[in-house]
Amino acid sequence: MQTIETYNFSGKKALIRVDFNVPLNEQFEITDDTRMTAALPTIKTILEKGGAVILMSHLGRPKKGPEDKFSMRHLVPHLSKILGGKAIKMAPDCIGEATKAMASALKTGEILVLENLRFHPEEEGGDEAFAGQLAELGDCWVNDAFGTAHRAHASTAVIAKFFPNDKMFGLLVASEIASLDKVLKAPQRPFTAIMGGSKVSSKITIIENLLNSVDHLIIGGGMTYTFVKAQGGKIGSSICEDDYLELAKNILVKAKEKGVQLHFAVDVVEADAFAETANTKVVSSFAIDDNWSGLDVGPETIKIFSKVIGDSKTILWNGPVGVFEMEKFAVGTRAIGDAIVKATANGAFSLVGGGDSVAAVNQFGIADKVSYISTAGGAMLEYLEGRVLPGIAAVQE
Repeated sequence: MQTIETYNFSGKKALIRVDFNVPLNEQFEITDDTRMTAALPTIKTILEKGGAVILMSHLGRPKKGPEDKFSMRHLVPHLSKILGGKAIKMAPDCIGEATKAMASALKTGEILVLENLRFHPEEEGGDEAFAGQLAELGDCWVNDAFGTAHRAHASTAVIAKFFPNDKMFGLLVASEIASLDKVLKAPQRPFTAIMGGSKVSSKITIIENLLNSVDHLIIGGGMTYTFVKAQGGKIGSSICEDDYLELAKNILVKAKEKGVQLHFAVDVVEADAFAETANTKVVSSFAIDDNWSGLDVGPETIKIFSKVIGDSKTILWNGPVGVFEMEKFAVGTRAIGDAIVKATANGAFSLVGGGDSVAAVNQFGIADKVSYISTAGGAMLEYLEGRVLPGIAAVQE
């Protein structure tokens, strides 16, 4: 399999699938450029190795063809800025004769940005003819969009067949795979996974898959109360998925069979309203008052969770353990973050993934103190579930 390190880009036009699906405000200003900056190492490496770069991505969810608010042109000034003021060319479309002519005329060291791929329904439909038209623009294909690797779209997977010997992962995707495999396939032990968030239903497949590899599984957030209720606890008005009570019981049994130590909150901060101004009390997680809800873990739980994390050599964190968006209920999630930072400083490998977890580490200012942060969202979750991702398989085949 080709890699960016071994491939000869000299005089070649590299067609790179990036994930530039960044948030824009009403003035079309980028409010978070994480995904763009994450692609810079790949772009710079190819340029340094004598190649030209053609960038393709989607932006937003256009419904009926081209919509100016979803045009890639809004991103060009910022891309130029983060590339040190480098001139960027903007194509009128992602396919067509005019775009083809611009790509053909592209010189070594130049960058061309294609228009939004999703202005064409054939992109999400995985249309082979559309993929072929995209392929005509470049000499090689680089997939550096892990965030869309779980989609079998034209630019993320189907296009690979047009580059049987000239396809490879970008540096971002390669690092995502290496970091996830370090956790899932070759973890140093003890291996602890922290699964938070509100719903068991959205994490059930991941939890079941992780039971095959973890030593400790910490269940936090709203999921806690489904498990507590399944064990006969009193949860007041706390969030709970009654349809998943039996499933929660089955997970308890499976964990015991596999020798996995499950950890739940022993105490919680209960509140009489979902608000910063709510009255709060620390109570047993199995004895929450009627009409009150558990919104964070309590002090004893923080001690227990922190000890488990501190003794770990591999840590996966996906999901907060409380309503961290409200300062009053952010104590537990911040403590989890602090424990992970300490464990990482002591030699553990820590991977943080999933929108809320990434938001939490950024909010607490500890993003640079964990081993790796995955911003891939759905693709990362499907990888953790053990699924084959089309965008990854397309390169490896």
